[in-house]
Amino acid sequence: MTKVFVKVHELWLEMLMASFMSQNLESKRNLNDFSDILFRHFTWIERLLIKEGIEYDYNRDQIPIKVENLKVILQDLMRRINEVLLMLALLSDDALANRIKTDLEYMLFVLEKMPDEKVTAFNMNRKYKNITLSDEATDAFTLFLFEESYKEYELIMIYNYLKAHSNEDYLNKIFQILVDESFFHLKNFGEMMAQMGILGVPRVIHKSLYQIEDVVEFLKNGIDEELAAKEECKNLSKAVAKDSIELAKFFDFINYQENYHIALMKDALQYYENKGLNV
Repeated sequence: MTKVFVKVHELWLEMLMASFMSQNLESKRNLNDFSDILFRHFTWIERLLIKEGIEYDYNRDQIPIKVENLKVILQDLMRRINEVLLMLALLSDDALANRIKTDLEYMLFVLEKMPDEKVTAFNMNRKYKNITLSDEATDAFTLFLFEESYKEYELIMIYNYLKAHSNEDYLNKIFQILVDESFFHLKNFGEMMAQMGILGVPRVIHKSLYQIEDVVEFLKNGIDEELAAKEECKNLSKAVAKDSIELAKFFDFINYQENYHIALMKDALQYYENKGLNV
């Protein structure tokens, strides 16, 4: 079952990256919806692994995505889907296996009919929309997107893992909000990276980052990291403000969202400390 888990992880990430590449609105919507469904598959298989007492981690292979035409990535997605379909018999839950099977079969049907298009997500033009940024602002923007897209993927994995291994409903509601918020940020940053021609798959996360022994210490450090992220957003907003009010307002928007993330993390921290909890 761990093999299925890894392959669904890879399929989910590649589907998400494909949604960033596509500029066709219907294709983009379908690819994004499918990536959301695949992440749910991922969490359902994870729940089954925990129920069966099977050890697992979030390791995966590298996912090459650099293509010139969308059809190439669509064909690879279909190959991956067929690979997972052949492995579903390994799942011990027939209802789950059947749900994943029918979802994947529909995805195959849609992907096969999806139109080809030229992919510009890797052309390295470093231009966002029709906005002209200074070299300094462009460099800062580029670095921010690479760092933050990885950070958001990392946070999705961490909070998902904590949620999967917690029986505390109060904490799980907080972890789910943080997963959802990180998805929102990751999707925004991924779309920006694709428009700038610098799209890349987040690197693999070492298990020490999410198999956390001291959650209280993790939350304390996480609050400090969110405060640092707020400063990065402020600095980037200032760097692009003279060239683009639109971008400056966007980074202010992200900055202000971090305030609530910090409040949620403080709430979780207080809950852990009051209950004497840890993992």
